[in-house]
Amino acid sequence: MTAQKIQKYLRRFAGKEKAKLLQGFFKTGPGQYGEGDKFLGVMVPDIRLTVKEFSGAPLSEIAKLLRSSWHEERLLALLLLVQKFEKSDDAVRKRIYALYLKSTKHINNWDLVDLSAPKIVGSYLDGGSRSLLYRFVRSKSLWERRIAILATFAYIRKSDFSDALALAEMLLDDDQDLMHKAVGWMLREVGKKDVSVLEGFLRKHHRAMPRTTLRYAIERFPEAKRKKYLKGAF
Repeated sequence: MTAQKIQKYLRRFAGKEKAKLLQGFFKTGPGQYGEGDKFLGVMVPDIRLTVKEFSGAPLSEIAKLLRSSWHEERLLALLLLVQKFEKSDDAVRKRIYALYLKSTKHINNWDLVDLSAPKIVGSYLDGGSRSLLYRFVRSKSLWERRIAILATFAYIRKSDFSDALALAEMLLDDDQDLMHKAVGWMLREVGKKDVSVLEGFLRKHHRAMPRTTLRYAIERFPEAKRKKYLKGAF
């Protein structure tokens, strides 16, 4: 199961028109967040089929895919890592986590982060020190900051909100719209578990938080309550 064999298999699903569509969707133009990223034109269902086909690929070959200049190959590598992480013992999980941290410059779009950070970074740090999240949240890298907040999804699912709320507060003055969306999303997930916790955070911060963050956070609220928050009426 070499990286070359996996790449050859994946390319069976590639298409030029799909590549053009994906390049636009993931904002690859000059000055955009995905500037310069390259796409083969492979859709996620076909990437997941490839994951099933090569689920036994060794870490050394997955690492090669993760360094690829092609977006879909990096996503494939991350999905393979997630699958391997979930099925492995602590020693292998440690190696996967270490590879992930060494590779953040290649985890450089929102889908790559969102499909991997909770299940690798979040899961690995569960039950131990989460100081890495507070280091990443101060990173100059947009993607490391997004990894930090998305990793907390693993804890939100267990009704452990402390890190999500602390990181969300630290990110309220972030200047990137992708971070505004990510923070709002995690706040909304907190609200799904305990709306009183979300409202406690909102009452303290809703006037200062970015509009996008607020809109994402209150998306599930009744319309009348949403309007009150948007007007700063609380």
